[in-house]
Amino acid sequence: MDLFPTPDPHYEKKYYFPVRELERSLRFDMKGDDVIVFLHIQKTGGTTFGRHLVQNVRLEVPCDCRPGQKKCTCYRPNRRETWLFSRFSTGWSCGLHADWTELTNCVPGVLDRRDPAALRTPRKFYYITLLRDPVSRYLSEWRHVQRGATWKTSLHMCDGRTPTPEELPPCYEGTDWSGCTLQEFMDCPYNLANNRQVRMLADLSLVGCYNLSFIPESKRAQLLLESAKKNLRGMAFFGLTEFQRKTQYLFERTFNLKFIRPFMQYNSTRAGGVEVDEDTIRRIEELNDLDMQLYDYAKDLFQQRYQYKRQLERREQRLKSREERLLHRAKEALPREDAEEPGRVPTEDYMSHIIEKW
Repeated sequence: MDLFPTPDPHYEKKYYFPVRELERSLRFDMKGDDVIVFLHIQKTGGTTFGRHLVQNVRLEVPCDCRPGQKKCTCYRPNRRETWLFSRFSTGWSCGLHADWTELTNCVPGVLDRRDPAALRTPRKFYYITLLRDPVSRYLSEWRHVQRGATWKTSLHMCDGRTPTPEELPPCYEGTDWSGCTLQEFMDCPYNLANNRQVRMLADLSLVGCYNLSFIPESKRAQLLLESAKKNLRGMAFFGLTEFQRKTQYLFERTFNLKFIRPFMQYNSTRAGGVEVDEDTIRRIEELNDLDMQLYDYAKDLFQQRYQYKRQLERREQRLKSREERLLHRAKEALPREDAEEPGRVPTEDYMSHIIEKW
């Protein structure tokens, strides 16, 4: 049964992407030196997707996930070396919810220390991530913080150092910000929830890391957005929380891996249960203007990739069906005595003639 949605024939493209940006068929070699690196942005459904990666992929050697342990062992089929860098396989080895800037500078060194025998051959890293509608994501983060989450152990490492307290002031006093109202959450100018997806996907070195006086604010915003778009395009794969089945489909076709159980679309998330008025939604959109622009761009690229893959697959299926029909008709068109006489095979010219005739 086909689990995946039919592409919308009336979908209107917003952005132009060349075919090379849509193809995304990789030769991921699990027995070689390839590594999938999952960049987990807070409140994008990354925990569920991360569990899919360690528990739900059909593998020659499945990840070893033991009850009571937070991490699974995901070894290659041919040696004791990991093929997956993620929260549920290697842990937060580059810091809690490490961003693009941190991961790209940290992952190679961490894996070299873990698997020193692999130093002989360079690894190939395939970065993946999930994005979510910015308003839903922001509300979900507020609810999470309201319940006591802080992520204060995140390193925010950039250009070899962590930000100073002046560069990244806290939004609250005490151990956490539990019980904060949505208004308080929106009013903090240093809140890392604002434009989180752009910041975590951009190369922060381009804008002086967390030093806001490095370049003018408008220039900084533009550089961050363009960098995030570039890095997103360059990633091996990204999915969207709002499109679980399409995310599954694209991941499977990109890496030539299959999931055992289909992804489920849960729309009744915590953010979905938050009642907010139109003015508040507009305020959240303003605070997350860069994320709104990135998500609009990402959604279009995602939909175009899905359309392209599905159309390609359907074309291949039609060609295969046509060839099978032609072959079947060619067999039926054979003279009965020739068809019944054992050992007789029609010549290539004869077959070509029949196929051509049909």
